[in-house]
Amino acid sequence: MHELSIVMSIVDIAEKEAIKANVDSFSQIELTIGSQSGIVMEALDFAWNSGVKNTVLENAKLSIKHIKAISKCSDCGYTFEIENLYDACPKCNSLFTDLIQGNELQISSLSYDK
Repeated sequence: MHELSIVMSIVDIAEKEAIKANVDSFSQIELTIGSQSGIVMEALDFAWNSGVKNTVLENAKLSIKHIKAISKCSDCGYTFEIENLYDACPKCNSLFTDLIQGNELQISSLSYDK
C-alpha cells in the first residue's frame, strides 16, 4: 500500500511547515487529489488514521478536493473528461491524447488555530 508512504510524506511536509510557522499542530489540512493520481481513497483513509498519530496532523480535519481528469487529443485538439487514462477521443476516436489535469496530489492548505 503506497498510500501509507504518501501519508508519511505529507506528515513530513506538515512538520517542516509547523516549524516554519512556529506552531505545535494544525487544525485542518486540505489535499487536492486527481482521479488519475493512482490514490485509492479507502486505502488513504486507512493509512491516514495510522500515519498521523503523534504528529502535527493528529487532530487536523482532513479535507479533500477531488479533481476530474481531463485529456486533450493530439490529433484534433478536442479537450474532454476521461474515466480511464487510455480513453479515446470522443470526437475523432484517436488514442493519442495528453493528460492535462487529474494526476495531482498536492497539499492545498494547512490551517492552525491562533
